[in-house]
Amino acid sequence: MQAAGGYLKNHPEELVRMARNAVGMKVGVPLAALRYLAAQLRGAKAPRDVTIEARSPGIFVAASFDLMKTPVRAAGTIYVDRIDFGAEQLLVDLRLENVSLKVLDDAVETPVAALLRSGALDLSRPGDLAAYLPKRPAFLLAAKGNQVTLDLMRHPQFTKERARKLLAFLLPLVSVEAIRAENEHLEVALRALPEGPAEAVARLRRLIGI
Repeated sequence: MQAAGGYLKNHPEELVRMARNAVGMKVGVPLAALRYLAAQLRGAKAPRDVTIEARSPGIFVAASFDLMKTPVRAAGTIYVDRIDFGAEQLLVDLRLENVSLKVLDDAVETPVAALLRSGALDLSRPGDLAAYLPKRPAFLLAAKGNQVTLDLMRHPQFTKERARKLLAFLLPLVSVEAIRAENEHLEVALRALPEGPAEAVARLRRLIGI
């Protein structure tokens, strides 16, 4: 929140854009803000030299980090193909294109470096590689080809009862229709009362016990 506040202080024009987007049921996150936030990351395992660019409708991301004692730079374009938010699941289908993974130090001799230099990994199908991760995260629901499905409800942050109650309250009121990069912003399109006003009122009454 401090980083976001610092960005808005230096870019007050974003407040005007936020107000305009609110009328059209959109939330526009400036990519410059995401770059700013990435620059605040600290720690030995934090990604370095993060690049974030709009490749409409996708977003290009690149970063350097250490992979099993091997300095590498990963890059790729991410597309959000489907969003399905419900009370029990928060599903996001991602498509990964033009994925690359390059060893940064020619002097490094590790199994990972040898594997990458040999070209044995098929990076055009990153989902297949993710499916065989030895420590696959619980929120990685499915992965195949260049497609990855995440269930954000399985993320540790969403296992807390307070977060689940907040989602149950918000879902009858608004849903996320699409996420796409456009004009140096990550545009989140929203839809009000996705199940209709009657169902929204009924669900909210059940939640608060009326």
